[in-house]
Amino acid sequence: MNKKQPANFLYHIPCIVLLLLLSPAVFAHTINYALEKAPTENVIWYYLKLGYSHILPQGFDHILFVISLCLLSNKIKVIFWQATAFTVAHSITLALSMKSIIIAPSAVVEPIISLSIVFVALENMLLTELKPWRIMLVFMFGLVHGLGFASALNEIGLPRNKFATSILSFNLGVELGQITIILLVFGLIVSRFGKKPWYRKRIVYPLSIAIALVAAFWTIQRIA
Repeated sequence: MNKKQPANFLYHIPCIVLLLLLSPAVFAHTINYALEKAPTENVIWYYLKLGYSHILPQGFDHILFVISLCLLSNKIKVIFWQATAFTVAHSITLALSMKSIIIAPSAVVEPIISLSIVFVALENMLLTELKPWRIMLVFMFGLVHGLGFASALNEIGLPRNKFATSILSFNLGVELGQITIILLVFGLIVSRFGKKPWYRKRIVYPLSIAIALVAAFWTIQRIA
């Protein structure tokens, strides 16, 4: 594969995301009437657990995406730079989508989420260090993942009088789930083997190939 392909592909990503953000709102967020009269601490705990469980153990596609972010470098700073860009992006679209400001159909969002996993996994084999476009791409993909989070959250709904509290709690739960994955991957794999001369050949390449194949299958399945 030509090393210029990731950079060339970058120019198409903003167009895809822009189309998503301009998609017409097809539904307003569901109202969770059961929690409207519940104590605030109960609401916080409910959506915190919901956000965490949406990553661990239920969000297998998001798990693979976060694992892919951990494989580019053996430096924790590089991993957190990417994770921060991803978190900021999905926080924006999650809140805006639940406000019905930007909403895209899941039939469009889900295949792009799986494609984002394919791309990041393949890029792990092409790059050896963090590039500026990598951060931008992770941010763009984070915008799409946020729409996916919103689609799942919409099934449960939000209490009208505790909208901000619910969104923040859910997002915190998602973030804690992502941090758990990063710490596990870094602690069990990256910190132990990241400086070995065979690390990329024996760990990064096989893991990235496996992740890309699984995500490619999901893409075909979701489109079909």
